[in-house]
Amino acid sequence: MKRFTLLALVAALLLITAACGGNNANEPKKETGTNTGTNTNKEEPKKDVTIKMFQFKVEIAEALGKLAEKYKEETGVTVEIETHGGGEDYSALLKAELAGGGEPEIYNNGGFTGLVPYMDRAADLSGESWVSNTVDAAKAPTTVDGKLFGMPMNTEGYGFIYNKDLFAKAGITTEPKTLPELTDAVAKLKAAGITPFMSTNEWWSLGIHFLNVAFANQPDPAKFAEDLKAGTVKIKDNEIFKQWLDLVDLVFNNAQDNLLTTDYATQVANFASGKAAMMQQGNWTQGDIDKVTPNMNLGVLPMPINDQPGHVYVGVPNNWIVNSKSANPEEAKAFLNWMVTSDTGKSFITKEFKFMPAMTDIEATAADIGVVAVGVSEKAGDALGWHWDRFPDGTTQGWGAAMQEYQSKQINRDQLLEKLDKVVVDIMSK
Repeated sequence: MKRFTLLALVAALLLITAACGGNNANEPKKETGTNTGTNTNKEEPKKDVTIKMFQFKVEIAEALGKLAEKYKEETGVTVEIETHGGGEDYSALLKAELAGGGEPEIYNNGGFTGLVPYMDRAADLSGESWVSNTVDAAKAPTTVDGKLFGMPMNTEGYGFIYNKDLFAKAGITTEPKTLPELTDAVAKLKAAGITPFMSTNEWWSLGIHFLNVAFANQPDPAKFAEDLKAGTVKIKDNEIFKQWLDLVDLVFNNAQDNLLTTDYATQVANFASGKAAMMQQGNWTQGDIDKVTPNMNLGVLPMPINDQPGHVYVGVPNNWIVNSKSANPEEAKAFLNWMVTSDTGKSFITKEFKFMPAMTDIEATAADIGVVAVGVSEKAGDALGWHWDRFPDGTTQGWGAAMQEYQSKQINRDQLLEKLDKVVVDIMSK
């Protein structure tokens, strides 16, 4: 059963890329020198060297620190890791770090439009040894003019993670696929005294993942994003966004009582404790769920917006970028190379990080990556993509703030759609 999850995700990513474009051909060109593709398995690395990683993935922070210790044992190179994520605005903190003169060797970036401001310091990674084993679709966010400027961190997917035991308790015998079926399941859960949704007020969960459902369901998400930025279409006039609000209302109106004060960590911990039947999140939550309730009986549901079957949403969550302006960019390349080619690094990626790998030569089993990732992979055949990185930095933060206002009933549906439009207009006018 090895690699069945990866193969399903590969197929989904290829379909998503084919349908949505997925290249940066029109973005700024970057002139680079020759990249020799450092391989620490063959070459003796420098000793007494320190490189800094400025990363956002809070879920892997502890395991990443342990991996850095292993790397130092093998090479003598110290990897200092600074993590900013969860409720923090990673992008703003990275900009502050760079503005203050800090130049970490490795940092994270989502690619597409989000990569543009960092192209002056993104090293060309096209010649690295791992590139040939990387899923082509996973390269798309950081490919510019045929060159690769980022290593995809992994592949991820999200939908509604659900507690199969609570569904059974409520008498729900089949997985809901459409919005009417999901609405019916919510009614059954409430009748059984079970809270249907454990939601969160985090801006990124609302303004990135939840809002992406409306973008991904557009006939041509990439074109819609470009037209929206150009001002030729409006969210408030879009029928799919209006349908999407029916799903938003279903979640917000059937979530826990303290919805407005529930952060990400609390959401996951409470769901893992059995306090609600469903949670909008992805396979990145597996490790935190396991800490509360190991071997929890979970599945993944699609997120529908109307009477048609819904989808899960699959993409590359982020990329490792090597900073060409840092003190030791070659050592940074060497560390990333080791992370995805050494036995130690590969083991950490699947067994410790619980990642669905973006490299075809890294084998992952269900036991490695967890039941949530398996649930995503089972529904990946018609998965839709991730599109928030098609918009300039600051857009999703503004969308998240508008979603928080709607969640707290400060604005109505029409006002929300108007505010989502205004965020784009304001960002594009800067």
